[in-house]
Amino acid sequence: MIPAHIPDEPPLTYADSFDIPVLFRNGPADKPKRQWRTAEHKVWAGSDGFPVADGWYAPTTTWREIIKAATEVGRDVTPHLQNQPRYAHGELVARVAPLYAYLGAHPVEPRYPVPGAKGRRLTLNPVYAHGTERTAKNAAAYRLGMTMTEWACRSLLGLGQTEHLELGGPIPALRNTFKDPKRKLPDLWGRHETEEMYWLMEAKGGACGVDTLRKGWTQLEAGSKVLGSYAHRTVLVGASVRPGDDLFLTIDHNLHPGQLPLPPAGSDPDDATVGPGNLEDHLGDSDDALIGAARTQMLAYLALRSAPASQLRTVPVPANRASRHRRSGLTTPLEDDALTLALRADARGAAPRIEQHTLRAGIRTMGLDDFLTCRIPGTEIHLGMSRKLFAVCARLHEEDLAIARRTPGLRAEDQPAVDQGLSEDAQEVQRLTQRRIFREQQEEARPRLRPLLREAYERGATSDWRDLLRRPQEPELDLAGDEGLLEAATPETYLAVSRYDLPPVHA
Repeated sequence: MIPAHIPDEPPLTYADSFDIPVLFRNGPADKPKRQWRTAEHKVWAGSDGFPVADGWYAPTTTWREIIKAATEVGRDVTPHLQNQPRYAHGELVARVAPLYAYLGAHPVEPRYPVPGAKGRRLTLNPVYAHGTERTAKNAAAYRLGMTMTEWACRSLLGLGQTEHLELGGPIPALRNTFKDPKRKLPDLWGRHETEEMYWLMEAKGGACGVDTLRKGWTQLEAGSKVLGSYAHRTVLVGASVRPGDDLFLTIDHNLHPGQLPLPPAGSDPDDATVGPGNLEDHLGDSDDALIGAARTQMLAYLALRSAPASQLRTVPVPANRASRHRRSGLTTPLEDDALTLALRADARGAAPRIEQHTLRAGIRTMGLDDFLTCRIPGTEIHLGMSRKLFAVCARLHEEDLAIARRTPGLRAEDQPAVDQGLSEDAQEVQRLTQRRIFREQQEEARPRLRPLLREAYERGATSDWRDLLRRPQEPELDLAGDEGLLEAATPETYLAVSRYDLPPVHA
């Protein structure tokens, strides 16, 4: 039972920002004794890599950054959603629901305040602390660990897109070694362009004690042995939280010098170099970035294309992509963005005098673009994307469907019956094999896909939404906005959350 002294209160209205204590160090150690409150934290100045000095920091982030990390991290499930895109909504719910269910925010007064800190931190709420069974806590810990690892490595440290290691590692010649399901290997890998090397990452979540972290360190060491003489970095992220305490991260890392690795498998040597953090910053000059961004957003694309027409709308954002390039984190909050506010005000002023169809074309001359969005049922989040990225995702989806239809082991007629009698472990191996076959076929198609997706990207800029969606009517253009939403955007994607997300917590 939740104790009677904890009041039954409605969710808080709060400014969507909070601080996350982060301890950088060079290897697993005993859990800090509330140092996330008592230690003197260094000022986080922003980084495209690890800070010069290890120790405690308390960077400020937004719930939107956390949700973006949750929706994009982990294994790629889209091969199994090719013919059932409406289930993409369920997958998105599964990724964010534990965060909404069990996390709260509370005010804190650290012994040594950091300049610019918001004075609010994440913690566990009474639902988790007093009524959740152990198996549900374990599942929530996994999701928390993966989400915060993605946030730390990408939003905080500038890593490029992450990939699940089960499909093979970063070095083409060593990929088969990483695919051994019997080996205890790390969760994720990614390429950090500033450091010019690959990172191997292991995620841990929950009450991360030293024994848990040492197991993660052992997994990283196993992955490091596979990479051998190639330069790389191993990163262990522990997202630790207990009822009544702040959520804090320990980031244990080790740099392994060596020869510079080869470019990613299938990459075009003539392609422009993809910078850190966000593939979307480079879509205009890199075909491989275009492919990578489309794969990353395929889950959101499937959710958008399968949503009922009544749930779709378009929202105006500045057409100048440079206004949303990475500065701090991956997303740009829109509620205080002067350019967005001014352009939207101009569009609203013109709206009463112009028909909807004419207005949609007219906002482009005002410096606006309209991104397609929908609310994900069962959540308080809204996802969306630009015409260009939607057109690329649509073309890539067609190619993925063709792969599934022509590849033995992926065709519908090759799928085993549900009552075949396979054990759960055998079914997991079978699913893993299917994902690997699918990814290998995708990589083989990469040279052919480059011009096709580039053409789709350019065509999408001038296409109507009804043509892209293959529906008779355009989605409603929403100029009024929703004061209950906190919006954010990247160059090609949109994400919004309710202002009434996290339940209050009384430590």
